[in-house]
Amino acid sequence: MDRDKRHKKVVRQRIIAFILTIFVLCIVSFGTVWGIIHLKETGFFDRLPKPKPKVEEEVTTEAVSEEDDSWIAVEKEVIKDDYADVDTSILSENETPAEEPDPEYDEEIESIIGNLDVEEKVAQLFIAQPEQVIDGSLTITQAGEKTKEALTLYPVGGLIYFDENLEDPEQTKEMLANTKEYILEACGIMPFLAADEEGGRVVRIAGNEAFEIENVAPMGEIGKESGMKASDDAYSAGEKIGDYMSELGFNLDFAPCADVLSDKTGEVIGDRSFGSDPEQVSKLAWQYASGLQEKGVTACYKHFPGHGSVEGDSHETTVSQNKTREELEASDLIPFRNAIENDVHMIMAGHISCPEITGDDVPASLSSVMLTDVLRDEMGYEGVIITDSFLMKAVTNTYPDPGEAAVAAIRAGADMVLMPADFHEAYNAVLSAVSSGDIEESRVDESLRRILKVKLGR
Repeated sequence: MDRDKRHKKVVRQRIIAFILTIFVLCIVSFGTVWGIIHLKETGFFDRLPKPKPKVEEEVTTEAVSEEDDSWIAVEKEVIKDDYADVDTSILSENETPAEEPDPEYDEEIESIIGNLDVEEKVAQLFIAQPEQVIDGSLTITQAGEKTKEALTLYPVGGLIYFDENLEDPEQTKEMLANTKEYILEACGIMPFLAADEEGGRVVRIAGNEAFEIENVAPMGEIGKESGMKASDDAYSAGEKIGDYMSELGFNLDFAPCADVLSDKTGEVIGDRSFGSDPEQVSKLAWQYASGLQEKGVTACYKHFPGHGSVEGDSHETTVSQNKTREELEASDLIPFRNAIENDVHMIMAGHISCPEITGDDVPASLSSVMLTDVLRDEMGYEGVIITDSFLMKAVTNTYPDPGEAAVAAIRAGADMVLMPADFHEAYNAVLSAVSSGDIEESRVDESLRRILKVKLGR
């Protein structure tokens, strides 16, 4: 019995505790609700501080006024400039940037070269006497059908004329006009029509009474003057020669002599030079060349690397320039450097060996050291390099085979060969070398680009 009583008592206690708990929770809930209602009615919540709404930053496009010199304005300018320099273009994986155009590329010149066959390209590397091309023993004084046939087969880069070819103004004009027409019809390229017209004792035109032209003073006499008079006279001499040459139809003069005289100089150069002061020679040679070119006649500086301090005549024998490179730089090369700075179109390489520089007796006109290493690479010359006449004994003594001499000159870096001892042998030898790959056709194209730039007035 006692045990049942205790059990019932425990059950009652638990029921009472549960009821009390429920009662307390009801009172607390009621009190909470009533309190909230009361606080709301009294405006308590309206008096509490409200949190600021979150606002995202806005990018302003407002311009900074010119008067705003604060660091903020400066910073905005910096950012703006920096973004302006950024390349925002995006390439796909398969795209590549466009190549910059080659500033040296000339579409017209490349088109002309592309339309030439290899025979025509090789012919452009020669300036010959008309008799050499026509293969006749008679002196040429007119350009008729026989000349046309020869020049159609061999459209040479140019022709050089001497006293015996020039009878009078009308005959000369007709001969040169026909010659130009034949070569243009054959290959579409204007030929060089050349002469040695220096003034003084070396003239082909002014020395002929039939032309009634007053000869200009020798370069040596002009060089004896000083200051502006010397410059004016040098320019006037070139201008006068250029005037009557272009009137007759010539467009190339193998002048001026840019040789600097020395005590060892013989009569080969003599008064053909402007003197012994390299700076004076530089100045006057360029004035003379400018006068020629003003009249549409291309000037050709000669005789690189300088014949003025050489003993002997390369027409008759081999000659040697025994100066070191430093000695040449201090004198003989100065006029040629000046010419290069002034973008002279053509330089003639003399048959002068330079053993102190090359280590052998090969004439400069056939030396890759002198033409390519020194004149092209070191001195930076980009114009046409032409050899002196290959009829001269300084060449024929070294290379009795005209074909071998011509091939050697092109390989050495010459662009044009002047008057080979036998034009046909020289032409065929170069053509054979190009056809066999001994001379790359691209090498010939390099020379053609230089030649065409001059002929097209680039």
